[in-house]
Amino acid sequence: MTLVKAYAAQKADKPLEPYQLTRREPGADDVEIKILYCGVCHSDIHTARNEWGGTMYPVVPGHEVVGKVSRVGANVSRFKVGDTVGVGCFVDSCGHCGNCKDHQEQYCENGHSQTYNSFEQDKKTITYGGYSTHIVVTQDFVLNVSDKLPLEKVAPLLCAGITTYSPLKYWGVKKGDKLAVVGLGGLGHMAVKIAASMGAEVTMLSRSPGKAKDAAELGAHHFALTTEKETMQGLANTFDFIIDTVSAEHDYNEYLALLNTNGVMVLLGVPPTPSDVSAFHLIMGRRSLVGSLVGGIKETQEMLDYCAEHNITSDVEMIRMDQINEAYERTLKGDVHYRFVIDMASID
Repeated sequence: MTLVKAYAAQKADKPLEPYQLTRREPGADDVEIKILYCGVCHSDIHTARNEWGGTMYPVVPGHEVVGKVSRVGANVSRFKVGDTVGVGCFVDSCGHCGNCKDHQEQYCENGHSQTYNSFEQDKKTITYGGYSTHIVVTQDFVLNVSDKLPLEKVAPLLCAGITTYSPLKYWGVKKGDKLAVVGLGGLGHMAVKIAASMGAEVTMLSRSPGKAKDAAELGAHHFALTTEKETMQGLANTFDFIIDTVSAEHDYNEYLALLNTNGVMVLLGVPPTPSDVSAFHLIMGRRSLVGSLVGGIKETQEMLDYCAEHNITSDVEMIRMDQINEAYERTLKGDVHYRFVIDMASID
């Protein structure tokens, strides 16, 4: 076992603080990674503060990991020491259910192993995430990362990137489609970039007029304030797709009304409280309200390759590890453009 430095939340109402944890020695199929950068996801905050329930303390968050391979097991053939690699939202799955065989490990029927606050496939060993100096992952869940792009800006692609790329690919967003993005944050800004790169006509829907300039710079073709009643009424029956990235409580019904016939609204954010949806907004236009959870390993690699080819990265603000609690508070206030990324060298 190897002792590594980390940051952990000990209780829901306590700030994150320095922590030491033990990582397993790399097994025959394992890759040990020295973490260079780790993105800060809103899910980290939900989990650290037990807003979804089920947090196992102490919890070490972090599932947007980029680093260098430091050791490999005897059977590892895909990676070597020094390779630039990434780890996303999960680190293992059963490997034999229908979804796993279909490269959809995120929907593993026997429960995938999330990168933190989860159990390894032995169903008893707790996982700890990327707010640490090193991580050990079985090679099948390690991703190749191109050195063509700034690595600190690549880290958020391991969650924010794949979370938005996957539904855009699955529902076949293409050139000429009218697509709206709700919420211009970590997920929203990636949805705008990727959808625009696919040729969609992108509209940013936001409550903040100050975000109009940013939306245009990210690639959005239009901007609309959701606080303006007349504007929302004028957008009724407009969009083929809506990507809803908001994690705070909000009314789905006002956005469903903006979908065209056969339109699809995809939920990516997870508000802490349930929402009521009117059946009339669905049946009157044969509209669909759906959800999507990141992507499988194969698709995540596809996304990383796509972003490298199209020069797509996340807009980030770098922080030291000891600034994490301030970063959480600023994230909740929407005071970040658009993803915090921890320089893990700062943990020392």
